[in-house]
Amino acid sequence: MTPGARLQSAIGILTGIFETRQPADRAFDGWARSSRFAGSKDRAAVSELVFSVLRHRAQLAAAVGSDAPRLLAFAAVALLQGEGADAAIARADGSPHAPPPPTDDESAALHAAVLPGPDAPSWIRLNYPEWLHTEFEAALGTSLETEMAALMERAPTDLRVNALKATRDRALELLAAENVTTEPTPLSPWGLRLTGRANILGLASFRDGAIELQDEGSQLACLATGVTPGEQVVDLCAGGGGKALALAAMMRNRGQVHACDTDARRLGKLMPRAQRAGIRNIQIRALGPFAPGAADADLADLEARMDCVLVDAPCSGTGAWRRNPDARWRIDPETLAGYRAAQTEVLARAARLLRPGGRLVYVTCSLLPSENEKQVEVFQASHAGFAEVPWRTLWPADIAPPPNAGDGPYLRLTPAGAGTDGFFIAILRREG
Repeated sequence: MTPGARLQSAIGILTGIFETRQPADRAFDGWARSSRFAGSKDRAAVSELVFSVLRHRAQLAAAVGSDAPRLLAFAAVALLQGEGADAAIARADGSPHAPPPPTDDESAALHAAVLPGPDAPSWIRLNYPEWLHTEFEAALGTSLETEMAALMERAPTDLRVNALKATRDRALELLAAENVTTEPTPLSPWGLRLTGRANILGLASFRDGAIELQDEGSQLACLATGVTPGEQVVDLCAGGGGKALALAAMMRNRGQVHACDTDARRLGKLMPRAQRAGIRNIQIRALGPFAPGAADADLADLEARMDCVLVDAPCSGTGAWRRNPDARWRIDPETLAGYRAAQTEVLARAARLLRPGGRLVYVTCSLLPSENEKQVEVFQASHAGFAEVPWRTLWPADIAPPPNAGDGPYLRLTPAGAGTDGFFIAILRREG
């Protein structure tokens, strides 16, 4: 592909993302499947341009005075890739697969474009929606700029070693034998971090169940649950089962993990993963709708019996923007309100399942107080007899706690503070 063809491909992908709000990874994968002519270097170049625009959308829009995907893509070539306006415009050279030349107004905007300086508002310089600024400021305080800058970086690819099949040292050896270079993650005792590129799903060590893809922050959230062999555990929003698999491995195949979700399609992927991992203590349940004032037929047999219920709640995903830079532009007040309503509902559903002394572990990958502390407050106000448990109480004594996590009741992980995706973890014990 010529540079012009790569630019035009990026413009097409971005236009689809902006118009349909389709997740960027799906949009790019769809283009890649339909563009068999594109080689690996072409796909890498197009991906780099698309995701650069998404990470720097507010900056680029301010620089050129427009949010049109076509002009943003030209601006990314000129300003982020450092080619300058003339070289960016030269990519529209009239060849069959290149974009049409910029109009006079577009050309003038590109020649005048300068990225916003230090006096620009933080939501412009650091690329997040202005309407979320107050929440981020409340959550991050003086660390706001450092953390929002970290959220603009690319996330590493982390693996979790399946302790039922390998030690971390053994997994390092297995991966090295497949020419995959990794290093231990700094915080999780099971974590490995890729230091190069690799097709993880094609590796024998993956197919044999020795490793799973899982961010280090997600691994730490599992550690914080404190599950032990022999317990009865519910993962109430299990999705594809990444955390359920980690919990089952922590329990050494003793006790039971009930993996539940309202999305039967996603949940259906879990059992093949469990079989590959050598896990025998997972059951799956597809759940129907829940009404707080009515009986919960799907979970009635588990009520008041569970030692631990993990609520990995649906949320805005603001803590995972490194991986999904387009998500920062899809979120709006109505969508956020929907997430908060879902969080309130799933917490109410979880409360019924705990035995006296059992613990509810509420987890989000959000940095927003309205999805985190505020939800815990709302839950406790409407559910008497649930007491906060400081996260350090359940943290394994032989594992160093995450840095910059503080001494309060909640565990907070952030990209700049811990080097992980952003997570919030609260633990509540049912009294009585």
